[in-house]
Amino acid sequence: MEDVGCDFELTPIIIEELRPDEVLVEMKYSGICHTDFLMQNGHLKSILQYPAIAGHEGAGIIRAIGSHVQNQSLREGDPVLLSFTWCSNCNPCKEQNPARCEAFPLINIPATRWPDGSSSAKLAADGRPVGGQFFGQSSFSRFSAVHEKCVVKCPYPDELSLSIYAPMGCGYQTGAGAVLNILKPKPWQTMAIFGVGSVGFAALMAAASLKPKQIIAVDLVEGKLALAKSLGATDVINPSSSSEQGVDTVEEIKRLTGGRGVDFSIDTTGVPRVIKQMLDCLALGGTAASIGAPQPGQDITLDVGMYFATFKNWLSVVEGDSYPPEFIPELIKLHREGKFPVDKISKVYPVAEFKTAVADMEAGKVIKPIIQF
Repeated sequence: MEDVGCDFELTPIIIEELRPDEVLVEMKYSGICHTDFLMQNGHLKSILQYPAIAGHEGAGIIRAIGSHVQNQSLREGDPVLLSFTWCSNCNPCKEQNPARCEAFPLINIPATRWPDGSSSAKLAADGRPVGGQFFGQSSFSRFSAVHEKCVVKCPYPDELSLSIYAPMGCGYQTGAGAVLNILKPKPWQTMAIFGVGSVGFAALMAAASLKPKQIIAVDLVEGKLALAKSLGATDVINPSSSSEQGVDTVEEIKRLTGGRGVDFSIDTTGVPRVIKQMLDCLALGGTAASIGAPQPGQDITLDVGMYFATFKNWLSVVEGDSYPPEFIPELIKLHREGKFPVDKISKVYPVAEFKTAVADMEAGKVIKPIIQF
């Protein structure tokens, strides 16, 4: 993408010489995530280099390996899935909690090599540097010099597996990790999920694998809610339905839970009004998790005294609080066991149909579009 507001375009690039801690990956598939469009609409412009290549849910084949890559199990020709990268030096990283890396924004967002800010690619037409390591990978590129920490070996080498598992590195682990790594609902507990896009569905399917008492899905698209029911939601709410004024979502959640509210709630939208509903629908001692990033500068108003008196908790969760080399294989295992059916929410498009894939996602026709190179 040339600059803020510009369309994504297919443009020839040249990959710079591979660094010792990088691997060259030939991308086969990449999930499309809403975070990619933060690059397009300018919300990341303060730290992002343009022109830049988006994409951070890649799957492909290793074609070359840097001389000092530490993962000795990697070989040329290996099928790999790609996730975010981290610094390895701060305390969270040392404790194997890289999703809380203190340098996370500076390493993953600028699309440049860490720590010197150099480019891993340039435009073939005029030699200008290109931001080619968005989240360490820039998976909207046919070939990419990827930081080694992004790389997770895929246990299944077939093309179908790469296409299904490409979004594991961000969207799927973000939703599933919030449930499996943080909230961990028990069989007698209840949960509400606000927004069932790919992240919300990942949270829903992960929750369903734990079999809590009740899972309530909230969304404005009836087709998504019907799918949610088939994938484990016990109840669904469309805030825009039932009357001209729409449904009072918080009151409906309380009605569905016998007046008490839910033990856990998740917001994937990042919309302040919805975040407020996520907090208001909690039962005594309940926990809310924000996993959809709101735009900077937005506020919500809380009754602090009531919030304190009801022992509520509010967490922000990034990348599912996961350690990708271990968590992504766990999610693949769940899928193979039929407990995390992400193939039910995805559709593959040729890269030439990128705009169609985006339009279908925005229209609710597909939950997780995946492009194929």
